[in-house]
Amino acid sequence: MKYTSIHTTNTDGIVLITLDRPKALNAVNTAMISELYHFFTEGYQQYTDLIGVIITGSGEKAFAAGADIKEFMDVADTAKDFLRTGHRMFDAIENWHKPVIAAIHGFALGGGCELALACHMRVIADNGKMSFPEVNLGLVPGYGGTQRMSQLIGKARAMELMMTTDMLPAVRTVELGICNHLVPVGEVVAKSTEILKKIGTKGPLAIKHIISTVNACFDQTKNGYEVELDAFAELMQTQDFQEGVSAFVEKRKAEFKGE
Repeated sequence: MKYTSIHTTNTDGIVLITLDRPKALNAVNTAMISELYHFFTEGYQQYTDLIGVIITGSGEKAFAAGADIKEFMDVADTAKDFLRTGHRMFDAIENWHKPVIAAIHGFALGGGCELALACHMRVIADNGKMSFPEVNLGLVPGYGGTQRMSQLIGKARAMELMMTTDMLPAVRTVELGICNHLVPVGEVVAKSTEILKKIGTKGPLAIKHIISTVNACFDQTKNGYEVELDAFAELMQTQDFQEGVSAFVEKRKAEFKGE
């Protein structure tokens, strides 16, 4: 699939996905949703020895300033099906087997904020701002924002944020636990890369299970404790576990192979 709304670059097993609609402040539209879904379900397979993915926005003003409102006007009669397509993409990111970090600068609003929330971690520049402006249009967040933001900051704070449409400055997103790190403008990708490089020294199968077990905590169809037990038991049968224990005993760096 040829991408037109995003572009990807691979550096030492870390893929940088850049949302590439700068004239629209990287607003999330159907083409971008389709391309992101393709990457996280198929496209990534072209890369070997992947450590993880960073998602950022092109230009200086925005990570992604919302969803493409113009498209909404054409789907009023099929809104649920339209949104389900987006949900599949956001779920694919959230449940991907490698870590995904949103590197945020400028605005991350509405659908752009929801995209950042679907990632496993978030690094924000000091000019970053996050908000849900949907009620100004007579709508609610439709790509999982009501659920993921509530999971991160709690029911009352999430409701206030969405009802008032208040803009959260970067420092506040870190204080609330939405974003992991606050860095100067221009350093979000570098910080995200630093995090992924550190993760890349750990057992890849264990990292995969960290993602699935933590996600299970918020999945009402699963018993998170059972998922954790199963993950632990499965990992104890792996060569990575044997290597990790041997390296610990021998006081050397483990060489994990994902086996």
